[in-house]
Amino acid sequence: MPFWVVFNGIDLIEIVTALVLFFFTGMSITAGYHRLWSHKTYDAHPIVKVVLAIGGAMAVQNSILHWSSDHRVHHRHVDVNDKDPYSAKKGFWFSHIGWMLREYQAERYSDYSNCRDLQKDKVVMWQHNYYLPIVLIANFGITGILGWLNGDVIGMILIAGVARLVAVHHVTFFINSLAHIWGKRPYTDTNTARDNGILAFFTFGEGYHNYHHIFEYDYRNGIHWWQYDPTKWLIKTLSWFGLTSNLRKTPEERIEKAKLQMQLKYAKRTLVNLPNADEVVARVQKEYDLLVHKMSEYYSAKKKLMADKRKDIQASVDKLEIDFKYKELKQAFMLQREKWHSLYEYYMTPVSA
Repeated sequence: MPFWVVFNGIDLIEIVTALVLFFFTGMSITAGYHRLWSHKTYDAHPIVKVVLAIGGAMAVQNSILHWSSDHRVHHRHVDVNDKDPYSAKKGFWFSHIGWMLREYQAERYSDYSNCRDLQKDKVVMWQHNYYLPIVLIANFGITGILGWLNGDVIGMILIAGVARLVAVHHVTFFINSLAHIWGKRPYTDTNTARDNGILAFFTFGEGYHNYHHIFEYDYRNGIHWWQYDPTKWLIKTLSWFGLTSNLRKTPEERIEKAKLQMQLKYAKRTLVNLPNADEVVARVQKEYDLLVHKMSEYYSAKKKLMADKRKDIQASVDKLEIDFKYKELKQAFMLQREKWHSLYEYYMTPVSA
């Protein structure tokens, strides 16, 4: 590719196409392979599934079924070197790309017993059974046609195909490597996963990895509105058009509790070196227990308030329906009464001689 660029040049259309396909294929992995199929964080319309399946194949990271199986093993055995397919504890190189270069766990490569749910998904199995043809058509067919329209087939295949593919591979692999060694752990320290806003920018929002590893069934990784998570925005936007549904979110109370537990743990680690450590730690523990109690009371009251509001809204809706029905029945009654009186008068009034 570098030789081609040096001797033949590169134009703006090829660059723009590469960027568009970079986001399309990358987010097909994050929104499709990862959050839709691996973790079932939301439901999607068949059209969305097909598009994401094609985009995922275009990213050349194996089929949905195989990728999801690997990823579920990773979550179940995270950091366990002989079980985690890309354990971060085996080093950056291994977790980034080394695990793909050899068949370290070949005995389970065709074992999809942890994805029986996905084997019932027609789109998943279609992509799995025809993975190679889809890969070739998507990568060479689509970019080839675009290159033909642009007047440079080889240039488009190299820039929007090969170069884009390399870029997508490395930014998604960063989630397995950098996201396990660079960043903070505000929610849990039971595994190596980290939260990193900078990394989120390059991984379509997947950089908030510490949050994801404790709340893997949340369709969001960046839970705050200001956190860069285009995958979350895509899923939410599609829901406005009825293309995604049942978006799963972790309750606020659980998130706050996890953060507080980690803050207490970090505080105790720091305070243990003070001369009056026992006294200070006891005071901190007391304040923490009080805070957790107040938090539980607050969220209980909030749940009750929301439930009452829903009841009020439902009551208002019911009242409107009853009111409408009442008016409808009244109108029908009045019309029928007039018709009756007219008929009665017609038949009961004596006919004049």
